Amino acid sequence: MEEKVIVEVDSASLTKISGVSLPEPTSETVRSQSSARSWKQQAQRVHKEADVFYFVFKHPRTRWYTKGAAACSAGYLFSPVQLIPSFIPVIGFLDDFLVLILGAKLVKRLTPPDVLSECRALADAAETRRNEDPSSGFARFGLILIAALWLLAAVTASALVAAYIYH
Repeated sequence: MEEKVIVEVDSASLTKISGVSLPEPTSETVRSQSSARSWKQQAQRVHKEADVFYFVFKHPRTRWYTKGAAACSAGYLFSPVQLIPSFIPVIGFLDDFLVLILGAKLVKRLTPPDVLSECRALADAAETRRNEDPSSGFARFGLILIAALWLLAAVTASALVAAYIYH
């Protein structure tokens, strides 16, 4: 009968055996990995909240004024008439962001708690379905094909405009 030996190995014992030490991770490396993870988690959280607000808007027990507040805040983002135009570099987007945040807080406050929890459950189910059903290869091919066609059209249009200007 064979005996199995389990040996715990740490980096210090490996250094003694091999004479080669592994570099310790720097604080910058750890910080960049944690910030990347944090950005990804925040993006996923924002995406989930957008799903929740979509389900709140479509829910039959959501009051009309809650739907109106959501429609007005979304409408402001797409409106050509704004307090601060979006083409102004920083503050143009900050007012859009502020309206979006205030609209989300208002919708959250006006929505009944049971409807909000039901919509959160629907958003969780939608996220699970999205994670279980990866995109097909055909869909990815279609996306790449469309992007390539747009790029080709942009290059062709630029060449035609340049030829027209220089002649």
